[in-house]
Amino acid sequence: MAIAITYCPPNISFTEIWINHGMSKCFMDTISITIISMYLMIFGTIQLWMYHKYGTEMNINVLPRSRLYNLQKFFLYLVPLLSALRIILQAVVLDDKKIYGYMILTTVLTLIIYPYSIHILSVERHRLLPSVPPRGHGLVLLGFWTLALVAENLVFINIGKLEWWFHLNSLADQIEMALFVLRYVSNLMIFAIGLRAPGISSNTDPEYHTLDNGTTPWSRYHNRIEDNSSAWKNAWYKIKTLTPFLWPKTDILLQLRVIFCFGLLILGRLINLYVPIYNGKIVDSIRVAPTEFRWDLILIYVAFKFLQGGGTGGMGLLNNLRSFLWIRIQQFTTQEVEVELFKHLHGLSLRWHFGRKTGEVLRVMDRGTDSINNLLNYILFSIIPTIVDIIVAIVFFISTFNKWFGLIVFITMSLYITATIMVTEWRVKFQRRMNLADNVQKARSVDSLLNFETVKYYNAESYEVDCYKKAILDFQIEEWKSMVTLNILNILQNVIVCCGLLTGSLLCLHMVVTDTGLTIGDYILFASYIIQLYVPLNWFGTYYRAIQKNFVDMENMFDLLKEEQEIIDAPGAGKLEVKQGQVEFSNVSFSYTPDRMVLRNISFIAPAGKTIAFVGPSGAGKSTILRLLFRFYDIEEGSILIDDQNVKTVKQSSLRSAIGVVPQDTVLFNNTIKYNIQYGRIDAPEADVIEAAKNADIHDRILTFPNGYETQVGERGLRLSGGEKQRVAIARTILKAPKIILLDEATSSLDTHTERNIQLALYRVCTNRTTIIIAHRLSTVIHADEILVLRNGEIVERGRHEELISYDGVYHAMWQEQLQNDTEVNQGETVPASSETKLEVS
Repeated sequence: MAIAITYCPPNISFTEIWINHGMSKCFMDTISITIISMYLMIFGTIQLWMYHKYGTEMNINVLPRSRLYNLQKFFLYLVPLLSALRIILQAVVLDDKKIYGYMILTTVLTLIIYPYSIHILSVERHRLLPSVPPRGHGLVLLGFWTLALVAENLVFINIGKLEWWFHLNSLADQIEMALFVLRYVSNLMIFAIGLRAPGISSNTDPEYHTLDNGTTPWSRYHNRIEDNSSAWKNAWYKIKTLTPFLWPKTDILLQLRVIFCFGLLILGRLINLYVPIYNGKIVDSIRVAPTEFRWDLILIYVAFKFLQGGGTGGMGLLNNLRSFLWIRIQQFTTQEVEVELFKHLHGLSLRWHFGRKTGEVLRVMDRGTDSINNLLNYILFSIIPTIVDIIVAIVFFISTFNKWFGLIVFITMSLYITATIMVTEWRVKFQRRMNLADNVQKARSVDSLLNFETVKYYNAESYEVDCYKKAILDFQIEEWKSMVTLNILNILQNVIVCCGLLTGSLLCLHMVVTDTGLTIGDYILFASYIIQLYVPLNWFGTYYRAIQKNFVDMENMFDLLKEEQEIIDAPGAGKLEVKQGQVEFSNVSFSYTPDRMVLRNISFIAPAGKTIAFVGPSGAGKSTILRLLFRFYDIEEGSILIDDQNVKTVKQSSLRSAIGVVPQDTVLFNNTIKYNIQYGRIDAPEADVIEAAKNADIHDRILTFPNGYETQVGERGLRLSGGEKQRVAIARTILKAPKIILLDEATSSLDTHTERNIQLALYRVCTNRTTIIIAHRLSTVIHADEILVLRNGEIVERGRHEELISYDGVYHAMWQEQLQNDTEVNQGETVPASSETKLEVS
C-alpha cells in the first residue's frame, strides 16, 4: 500500500505564512533552504569557473597549516549530517513517524550545498586568481555562511508558538531542540572561523605562491606580507606599557579625581535602572483607580533624568561632571606619553634616524598619541558601563517579568556583541592597509616638500604632483574598502537590534492584553528600558571599533617604542673628565654593514692642544672617524680614548658636551639667527652671542638684515646662503667653547675672502684646543701639526705638509691636482666659486 507524503503538515498550506502569531515551519524551511541553495549554486559555480579558467596552482609549501581550518571543515561536514540525522529520527524514533515533503527538500539540498561549499573552500585554498590577492575568503562563501546563520536566527521569531519545539513538551521537541542547538553552534562557528580565513595564505605576492622549485624570495615576502592578526593581539602588553602613563602616581589630587570619576560611573548605572522604573510608576498612577496626582513621582523622575541626561547619559549632570574632572587626567596621560616618545626618539641611534621618513614618523606619533587620548574613555566610560547595563537589565527583567524577557535580552545582546566583534576583527586588515597607505601619502608629501629645491632644479613639479595624486588614490581605495565593510557591519547590527526589540515588544504587549499580571506601566517600563538599553548598545559597535582602531593606530607607535637604543651608557658610567683633551684611536675597525668595511685598523693620537687633519678621496672614511669620536656608533674592534678614558665607559652627555662640531652640511632650526647661535650654549648672554658671531665673521652681515639677530632663517635655514649657514654653525661652536673641536669641511661653502677670515678666526678659537679637521681643499690644513691621508678606510700616509709633499705619494698627487685646478680657475677656464647666494629677507 503506497504511503502518501504531503509537503506540509495537515491543516497547513504552503501559502499560509503567518499562523497564530508565528511563521509556518513548512514555509520558513522551504524558503530559507531554497534561497541559500540558489545563491550558492549560481554564484559558487561562477566563482569555480573563474578559478579554473584564470587561476594558478599555489605552491603547497606556503599553504598555512591550521587546526582552525580543519575545525572549519569539520563543522561544514557536521551540518548536513545533522540534517540527515533529523529525518532519520523523524522516521524511526518519534511517535508519529511522519515525514513531510519540506523535510526531504531541506535535507537533500543541505546534503548538496554544504559539500559543494567545501569544494569551493578547497579551490580557494589551492588556487590563486592573478588579479585578486588572497586576503580572506571570497564573497560567495562569506555570503553563504552569513545567510545560513541568519536562517538559524529567524527561528527565534517563533519562540512562543506551540508548533515549534521551544517549550520542550515532548521527546520530539527535545530532539529538535538538541539538533537546533548543534546546527546553530555549527553555523556560528563556520561564520566566525570564515572571517579569520585560517586556510587562506595571507601573502599577497603571486610570485611567492607560484614558485615551482620550492624557494622563496624572502626579501619580497617580508615586504609584502599581510598582517591579519587581531588588533587585540598583545593587548595586555600594550595596556601594561601604557599603565605607568595612565595612573598619576605622583599627584594625589589626580588620584582622588580618578576615584571620584569611578564613583560617578557606578552612580550612573543605578540611575539608568530607576529612570524607566519611575516612568512605569507614573503611567500606573493615572491608570489604576483611584487615580491621583503623584507630583512626587514626576519630581523624582525628572531629577533622575537630569542626572542621566539622554539615553546614553551624554547630556546628564553625572556625565558632564565626570568629563570635566577627567580633563586633567587625560592631559596628564597625553603629556607623559608624548614626552616619553619624544625622549625615546632622540635616544635612538644615528643609524635609525638616517633610515627614517620624517613625515611617516610624525604621522605615527600623531595617531598614536590621539589613540591614547581616546582609549581610556572608550573602555572605562563606554564599553564597561554598557556591559554592566546589559547584565543589570537581564537580572532585572528575569526578576520583575519572567525568564523569557531575560532570554530575549541575553540572546539579542549576545548576538549583537558577537557579530560586532567578529565582523570588526575581520575589518582589522582593511584598517591596517588604510593606515599604511596614509603613512605613505604623508611621507610622500613631506619628502617632496623638504626637497623642493631639487624638484625645481629638475623641473619635476608635475611628476611630484602625479606621484602624490597616486598616493592619495591608493589611500582612497583602502579607505573605500574600510567604509564599505563598516556599512555591512551597521546593517547587520541594525537587523539584530530590531529583531530583539520586535520579539520583546510583541511578547510584552501580548502578556498585557491577555491579563497575565502585567500592566500598561510594565509595558512602558519594558519599552523605555529596552530602548534606553539599545541606545548605548548601538554605540557599542562604534566604541569597539574605536578601541580596535586605537589599538591599530598604536601599533606603529609601539614599534617606535620597541626600537632599541643602539648606543647606551654602560652601567655605572661616569662623566668624562677632560683635563688636557688628548684623543687616541687604537686599532679601530668599523663597518656600517657586515659586507662593507669602512675603517680598517685605524690608529693615531691627537695630542692635547694640537691640530690634526684627515684628507683623502670621498668615501675613504673621514667623516666616519668624527661620528665614532662623537659616539654616534660603537666600534667593533679597538678603542677610542680621550685623556685615557674610553668613550664607551663615560656618559654620552658629558662626552658630547666636551666636543664641538662644525658639520659639512649645516641644518638650522626654523627660528631666529640669535636662537641658532645661542643653541651652542642655551644660557649664554646676548653679549657672548654677538662675540661669537664676530669671531665667525658673520656679525656685520647679520646687522644688514632688517631684523638683525631676530631674523628668521626659514626651515632648515633655507633663507640663508650656504656660507652664511656655515658661519652661523661656526659661531654656535665658538659659543659652546668645547675642549675638542671637530671641523668637517668647515669652510667648504665659503668664498676665498671669507674662507681666509674664517680660517683666521678658527685658528684663534682652536688655539690650545685639540682640533680634528676633515678637508678636501688641502690649502686649509697645511698648518696642521699632523696630516693623515685616508684611502679605502686605511691610513696610507701621515706627517706634516712639508714631509708629505716631499713623498711621491697620495698626498703629493692630491696637492698637484689642487694646484692645477687653482690655476685653471685663475685663468678663467672654470666658473669662479666666490659668488654667494644672498639672504632673502621679506
